[in-house]
Amino acid sequence: MTGIVLIGGGGHCRAAIDVIEAEGRFEVAGIVERPGAETTAVLGYPILGTDDALDDILAAHPAALVTIGQIASAAARIRCFAAARAAGADLPVVCAPTSYCSRHASLGAGSILMHGAIANAGAEIGENCILNSQCLVEHDARIGDHCHVSTGARVNGNVTLGEGCFIGSGAIIHQGISIGRGSVIGAGCVIRSDLPEDTTIRETPRRAPS
Repeated sequence: MTGIVLIGGGGHCRAAIDVIEAEGRFEVAGIVERPGAETTAVLGYPILGTDDALDDILAAHPAALVTIGQIASAAARIRCFAAARAAGADLPVVCAPTSYCSRHASLGAGSILMHGAIANAGAEIGENCILNSQCLVEHDARIGDHCHVSTGARVNGNVTLGEGCFIGSGAIIHQGISIGRGSVIGAGCVIRSDLPEDTTIRETPRRAPS
């Protein structure tokens, strides 16, 4: 079984390990942590070293997945993904056996489709994305690179998410909406109109009086 290196050893790493073990396509070789982290192992898998040793670690184990979580900013995930790619890593797509990805959908390198997540027909998912447990990405939606669609979120048909967006747990993005890159949508929000880049929404916007 092919070994895979996980970059980042926090909570999302543990969730990703569960998906990798369930999929059964890779064996976790170990984890790369940031310098100064005190982690010694994650779910029994060893820490292989820190970011500054990434090139040497990937020389021994070429497959890698970024397992840093993402809420306010995608910057750390983007940085580590770029470093892994520059080191020549293989960046596979990982899919939980309980997820569903239509054969008419596409997932970019380094993305993970977690337990119960759905990517429906015509959906285009970029690189280094997290489609978290029980989220839905509906038909013909376009999810930019480095996005996180969180647990139970609903991204409806023909929605476009720009690069690096975060969609919080249980949020609903109405059909055809476009959300600019770097935007953060809070848990449970309902988005009914387009949003520009770098927008942060913590609660559902009120509709204008009719």
